[in-house]
Amino acid sequence: IRQRSLRWPIPEGVEEEVTGITFKQITRQAKYLLLKSEKGTLIIHLGMTGTLRVLEGNPAAEKHDHVDLHLSNGMMLRFRDPRRFGAVLWTTEPIEQHPLIASLGIEPVGATTVDQISDHLYQKSRGRKVSIKAFIMDQKVITGVGNIYACESLFLSGIHPKRSCGSTSKQRYRQLAEAIQNRLNEAIRQGGTTLQDFRNSEGKPGYFQQQLSVYGREDEPCPQCDSPIKRITQNRRSSWYCPQCQH
Repeated sequence: IRQRSLRWPIPEGVEEEVTGITFKQITRQAKYLLLKSEKGTLIIHLGMTGTLRVLEGNPAAEKHDHVDLHLSNGMMLRFRDPRRFGAVLWTTEPIEQHPLIASLGIEPVGATTVDQISDHLYQKSRGRKVSIKAFIMDQKVITGVGNIYACESLFLSGIHPKRSCGSTSKQRYRQLAEAIQNRLNEAIRQGGTTLQDFRNSEGKPGYFQQQLSVYGREDEPCPQCDSPIKRITQNRRSSWYCPQCQH
């Protein structure tokens, strides 16, 4: 460990805790990578600029290489994070009880169905006045929908990002649930969206940015109606949308 000051400080003594353990299972929940052993779970979050790379041997560390996990087969997992918004944490409590995991909302991909997502969003939104974009970006409501996929899903479902989540109908939530699942699954197939920093475990970028319909495309023609894409600011984040196609 070369840098402990990440999003949450890496506690002293973690090196001794994980030395000699065998990871039995590697899973994901929301944006957290969970490396599970009999003694506990290593929780990794990439934040905004983090990467986890599989390397051979022990190559020299570069400036933002903060944590190395040396494996018994001679390989190494190296965690790099220039902005240090990511995290590497160790817990011995049941992972479902960890505060970061227990508070998470519904999973939008995997075994979760469109009906389950739409019903969940509809019920959670009743009586609320927050914008639908802020609503679906709340990880306590639904996990994994960041700014890019929120903009793209709202465009695909024809919903204006400023629409009140509480006034959105069940039918429109079903359209939105389909769009969220569609965009996330397609992004996974394309290896993610690389705008600046993202690289996969082999150091390669994602290619979903080539399929973005509205995100980052202010004043460019809408792919459906040719109207100029607009950009607004919501909760200090930019939102891109088509004023003709989204209501």
